[in-house]
Amino acid sequence: MAGNGPLEGVRVVELAGIGPGPFAAMLLADLGADVVRIDRPGGAGLAIKPAYDVTNRNKRSVVVDLKDENGPATVLDLVERADILIEGYRPGVAERLGVGPEPCHARNPRLVYGRMTGWGQQGPLAQRAGHDIAYIAITGALGMIGKTDEPPAIPANLVGDYAGGSLYLVVGVLAALQHARSTGEGQVVDAAIVDGTAHLSAMIHGMMAAGGWQDRRGANLLDGGCPFYGNYETSDGGYMAVGALEQQFYEEFVTLLGIADQAPARKDLARWGELRSAIEAQFRTRTRDEWTAVFQDSDACVAPVLSLREAPDHPHLKERGTFVEHSGITQPAPAPRFSATPGTVRTGPALPGAHTEDVARDWDVQSLITDDKEQA
Repeated sequence: MAGNGPLEGVRVVELAGIGPGPFAAMLLADLGADVVRIDRPGGAGLAIKPAYDVTNRNKRSVVVDLKDENGPATVLDLVERADILIEGYRPGVAERLGVGPEPCHARNPRLVYGRMTGWGQQGPLAQRAGHDIAYIAITGALGMIGKTDEPPAIPANLVGDYAGGSLYLVVGVLAALQHARSTGEGQVVDAAIVDGTAHLSAMIHGMMAAGGWQDRRGANLLDGGCPFYGNYETSDGGYMAVGALEQQFYEEFVTLLGIADQAPARKDLARWGELRSAIEAQFRTRTRDEWTAVFQDSDACVAPVLSLREAPDHPHLKERGTFVEHSGITQPAPAPRFSATPGTVRTGPALPGAHTEDVARDWDVQSLITDDKEQA
């Protein structure tokens, strides 16, 4: 498989799952790693149609039945030639299937074994089912998002699954890979969404300890409690996002908004309600596009709130190529960017089992062919 990106030459085995594991493997693949996804016969639960599953782009797929007597041995043949393995089972499942850390490290002592779970490998909840919303709920992250008099707002599954989960798994396995290459010693990386999400709130905990953050939503500088950091409806039902925190940005904001003469002092917390009402009323006098034009060349820190379908057409994102089209799907381009080893979307979503012969040849794992024929 043609390499592309700073991880060219790194081999990754991904045991198929849903959510943060596939996304983490996609990120490694976007950065140039040769990711081989071990799909199970029949596919995974909650999976979308394989041809549209962008999280499987830049990967190759083979189908192995880990419950078949020859399945674990085939995976271990791949593990012997891999640098990283990623799995997202409940604790103990990989061990029962015969592909846990012990047999994997027996075959490949340098292997980085990445484990992706919601609750972690240990603890009272480790064996319980869960999803993003529950993981971020117990960390305090969910409780701080939304308005004071409404239930917490649900941030899709971006905060838990992907920010607190996938990104921490990727950081972990790459750090462990550096260690393995320096020492020859592999290890297990326990990436739990609860741990990563809690870690994301480090600054907030510091602010709270210093008395600069109240432990309730809708009452703080960054959670919508501040009138010059929030979303405001326009005359056509659209929204503008305002983040004019610093004094100089705030002054430009109220001037362009047209309320500089009537706005109360920004530091007068007792009049924040009055300030919010003035901002709300003014934004409702024009459409979202009209306000976008007003603020587009300023440092007022104001931007239109776009939908997922609108975002790729934003002039800034369009010029940067933040979104690309591949395999008939508009999708985010690989990130971050590298000056010497740029990543690209090389292939569309890997269809289950589509690359068995190629992987068997490139990784020199002939048991894949045998296993595939036996399943057929």
